[in-house]
Amino acid sequence: MPNDPTSRSEQRNGDDIYPHEHPESDRVRGGGFTLWFTGLSGSGKTTIAHLIGPELDRRGLIVEYLDGDSVRMHLSKGLGFSKEDRDTNIERVGWVASRLTRQGAAVITAAISPYEETRRKARAMVEQYGRFIEVFVQASVDECARRDVKGLYQKAFAGEIKGFTGVDDPYEEPENAEIVVDTEGQGPEESAAVVVAKLEELGLIPATVRA
Repeated sequence: MPNDPTSRSEQRNGDDIYPHEHPESDRVRGGGFTLWFTGLSGSGKTTIAHLIGPELDRRGLIVEYLDGDSVRMHLSKGLGFSKEDRDTNIERVGWVASRLTRQGAAVITAAISPYEETRRKARAMVEQYGRFIEVFVQASVDECARRDVKGLYQKAFAGEIKGFTGVDDPYEEPENAEIVVDTEGQGPEESAAVVVAKLEELGLIPATVRA
């Protein structure tokens, strides 16, 4: 009814959501991919990502970052660290990464993403439109704690922080990551070089910097 105050357009809240009512293009700009960094807090994900991003930019790619802390500040503001909230956060990252991949971007995500099943969901979303390259940034809990300038690991060890990944909440290591870098055995620059070389091998980036 035209004058009904509870018309459909005014009911879109809660569970009353209609996500497919907008026109959906099936066009995909080729060349997009997602580089998905996963690993413990302090393993070196963001440091390596920030070395790789400018290199991809120099090679002519459109680079977009989805860093864990930035995502939690904006896209996932208000979420906590329960398993449900962690899964929701990573699924949001995966969805945004898939849309950017569809538009031809080189998407770099750096989030702990501790659970294998949620990473699989993110992969499935991205792979509708382009490659999903999982990078496992490997470092022990002890080494990550040694690097931790904020003292979060020590608080977790003391029981002051609950549900801390790698201490009293599990980190499920990837079994089939496309790339593994051990940041206890190699520095950030060497790790970044390994990733860039793999992207070249896969044909996802040009082997030389554009003039």
